[in-house]
Amino acid sequence: MNNNEAIPGPRGARANLKTAKALVTEPCGALDALAADHGLTSQVTVGPLRLVIVGDHEHVAQVLATDNLAFRWRRVAQTLTIVIGKTSMIVSDGEDHKRRRGLAQPAFAKRRLDSWATRIIEETDRLIDEEFTVGSPRKADLHVLHRTLIRRISVRVLFGDSLRERADEIGERIEPAMQYAGQPALGQIPHPLPFTFRARAKRARIEVDSLLDAVFRERRVAGIDPESDSLVDALLLAKTEGQVLDDAELRDQIVTLIGAGYDTTSAVLSWTIARAALHPTAWQLLRAEAAQQLDNAATHARVKAIPYASATVDEALRLHPAGPFSPREVVRDIEVGPYTVRKGSVLAYSPHLMGRDARVWDNPLSFQPDRFLATNPGVEHQRRLAWIPFGRGSRSCIGFALAQMQLALLTARFAQRLDIALTDGSIPKPSGLIVTRPDGGLPATVTRQT
Repeated sequence: MNNNEAIPGPRGARANLKTAKALVTEPCGALDALAADHGLTSQVTVGPLRLVIVGDHEHVAQVLATDNLAFRWRRVAQTLTIVIGKTSMIVSDGEDHKRRRGLAQPAFAKRRLDSWATRIIEETDRLIDEEFTVGSPRKADLHVLHRTLIRRISVRVLFGDSLRERADEIGERIEPAMQYAGQPALGQIPHPLPFTFRARAKRARIEVDSLLDAVFRERRVAGIDPESDSLVDALLLAKTEGQVLDDAELRDQIVTLIGAGYDTTSAVLSWTIARAALHPTAWQLLRAEAAQQLDNAATHARVKAIPYASATVDEALRLHPAGPFSPREVVRDIEVGPYTVRKGSVLAYSPHLMGRDARVWDNPLSFQPDRFLATNPGVEHQRRLAWIPFGRGSRSCIGFALAQMQLALLTARFAQRLDIALTDGSIPKPSGLIVTRPDGGLPATVTRQT
């Protein structure tokens, strides 16, 4: 039986239009305002469009337990296909998604994750040594440097060491596509006009596809080592029940992984560094832990050995999840709490709101890494209730384990080697619809210690 209770939300066309505009231009602030005025689950209606925001953790659990066949993802992410391609897992539905994810999942085996840890530390040290001199304070936009670092790490993880020296070139080729993906929704409306973000994104994708095709040819001619720790090699070898990823699918998954690492991980790293640098004790605790566990040769670096760094990242993800909400189209009426979400609605659950729910988190707006340490007996329960920055289930981020490892190791190494003083002395405003970045970057004065 359908639930008849109306979903709360703004009343009147003008209020709904104002809220919809705010969600597009300043999503985090708009979500907070919606929750304050209408509760953690609400609906915004503009003409035929119904957007249902779900931030109540019980309602989100119900959504995530609903059969995926009740949803479609392609339409809500349609504008991104010129960047990530038509066969990316992000825009795949039903059996297509199941097959592509099943083929790609083994590429993220634990042995590969372990092999990448050393490279992550090596690239961090290379960037620090290039950019900073011991004892000499220097002003820098850390968010820009974080993007460069993540780009270099992503290239080594994806392609192995053979393309290490071309990491910056690859990043420059794909940058216009990443800039387009970060545009507000109105800036992504399809059009044929030249000399625009969209046109530059199309050209960037053509250039990256050409580079990937050359890599595929080279690897196939040379023969692919089954023991290679390169993600590209693993995807080229992927096979399940006689099925493989064709070259178009390979290109789309790789570009998606580059984009996810490049934009998402660099944004979360910036939020983590900003929060830790402003905390009265976190930076010194991170430094002490890293001094004990991360040796200068960057060997045997494992996330389990740096629990405080992991907790710092998890707390930053609670307050600053990579995306403020995760949308999907509803293809049949579904029940969410006391409400019926009608077919044709766009439903977006919000990790941003869940991370600020005072029913789950004590003092939710306060940055407290200790709440994620194993010594907190309620932490696992809280995680299950209201901590899903990477999604959950078959639609979760396929590279979440890699992202968590990168973020913990990078945070630890920065704290070990650098002193950081944010220029403004405060947390930046969030900006971005798909990926939430620090508005205006992360300007800071940086002093290298070792």
